[in-house]
Amino acid sequence: MTKHERIQAAIARRPVDRVPYAVWCHFPDVDRSTAGLAQAILRFHQRYDSDFLKVTPRAHYAVEDWGCVESEKVMPDGHRPCASHAVNAAGDWKKIQPLDIASSAYGQHLDTLVRVGVDKRADAPVLPTVFSPLSLARKLSGDRLNQDLRERPEAVVAALEAITETLVRFVTLCLDEEAGGIFYSIQAASRRFHTEEEYARFGEPYDRRILDVAMARSKLVIVHCHGDELMFERLARLPGHAWNWDDRAAGPSLRDGKAKVNGAVIGGVNQWATVCEGTGEEVRAEVNDAVTQTDGIGLIVGPGCVLPPTAPDQNVVALVRALGGKLGLAL
Repeated sequence: MTKHERIQAAIARRPVDRVPYAVWCHFPDVDRSTAGLAQAILRFHQRYDSDFLKVTPRAHYAVEDWGCVESEKVMPDGHRPCASHAVNAAGDWKKIQPLDIASSAYGQHLDTLVRVGVDKRADAPVLPTVFSPLSLARKLSGDRLNQDLRERPEAVVAALEAITETLVRFVTLCLDEEAGGIFYSIQAASRRFHTEEEYARFGEPYDRRILDVAMARSKLVIVHCHGDELMFERLARLPGHAWNWDDRAAGPSLRDGKAKVNGAVIGGVNQWATVCEGTGEEVRAEVNDAVTQTDGIGLIVGPGCVLPPTAPDQNVVALVRALGGKLGLAL
């Protein structure tokens, strides 16, 4: 099977020649350069030979053109936090207008995607990272978001519309450039941040608009359910081909999650406690348990979120070898 065939078989819950897998991470040393990031992603792919290739940009690419400023501090998972928000008062929401893709950081992410996709080393579906509108609203405003949702919902809704318009255009351009689909990160469907009523009103309708566009034109739409206290039942009903979440640390288990979604599940290894801080034997044990939970059908083994840049090579190698994958030259 090719990687494309293997992924499609997992989505359809058909037998595979080997269980597919994927790993991805941030590259903070080079992620402000489109060419540098593309080469880092391709070298990483050459090493671990994932069955899909996620293009992971700098964390705040999606909000910097609306006024967010990224810190110089690199967090343990490889992202830089926000140093200053764009929305600091109720009236600031009106500054969130649709962006021109070509002249924004979205255009830079598209450039990286194209550089990766045209390289002969990219022998797997190549996916841009897209954040949901409500997730971006929190990146733009920080902790004041919930207050504004209660007291000034019309202002936030106008911004969500502008964000969604921008994302639909961005996704369309990515698919025009033959992206294999999208990796769609929802950081807002967590009870840690919102009630179900808030997500149903301010999150899900916009998620569906973007996901519907991607589903109509691609074969690999991944719904990344970020964080803990997830509204998993609601997330499982979204349009998608595969669902990724932190099954080891946040739940539900892969077995329980697979029973709720229609496509494939992505997970099985704890990116922190096991891949970053554990042993190769512990990595292999989690991989084997993931296969047991799902009978190896409808499964793509991977982390619950980005691998920390400090994850030891030998532990990622253990994951690959446990599934019969190929390894390239060391990083």
